Amino acid sequence: MEAVLARMRALEERLPAQDGVAVFNRVYLTVTEALHRRIEHGGFPAPRRAATLSVRFAERYLTAVEADRAPACWRPLLQYRRHPGIRPLQHALAGINAHIGHDLALAVVSTCGELDCEPRALEADFDRVGDTLVALEEHIREDLMPGPDLLEIADPLTHLVGSWSLERARAGAWSAARLLWTLRRAPDLAEEFTDSLDAGVGLVGRCLLTPRG
Repeated sequence: MEAVLARMRALEERLPAQDGVAVFNRVYLTVTEALHRRIEHGGFPAPRRAATLSVRFAERYLTAVEADRAPACWRPLLQYRRHPGIRPLQHALAGINAHIGHDLALAVVSTCGELDCEPRALEADFDRVGDTLVALEEHIREDLMPGPDLLEIADPLTHLVGSWSLERARAGAWSAARLLWTLRRAPDLAEEFTDSLDAGVGLVGRCLLTPRG
């Protein structure tokens, strides 16, 4: 996990603070460091499984934002990362939407392949890593939510933030991972489903990044 943490820290140093990817990276780095400490100090009953899942998960994000052509789910954030009409909260939510909605399912499948286990063997670790994602969302909302003087009930951002659910995204990721694992012997169908998942998550990301003016 030290390798992915080093890559996140390098991104933090390289990107301007207001860059949309930098906004997401800051909060993700904070919770990934906390997750690493938790694994190192015995917070998981099967630390190797948890570490492998966490690393495969983080690598998908890092590969996407460093690629010449990112998956569709990450493209909205990359395209609108410097848009003056998009608030930091929107950038962060678009990042977590792409990471959970798309990357998490694929990370579960790759972890199962690497450790030669079924998804059900990872369910407890998936849930515990999910608890860390809850902390990520809490960091995002606490650190980036505008104050009450800026965010009134009629502000469209209020409705935008309320339209996305971490719990639904986590549940969807687990279902997608189980389906992809079942489809591993039908690669054409697996690829078709993965492409559809990628496109659907990207569409949600574009909605989350609707400029606020």
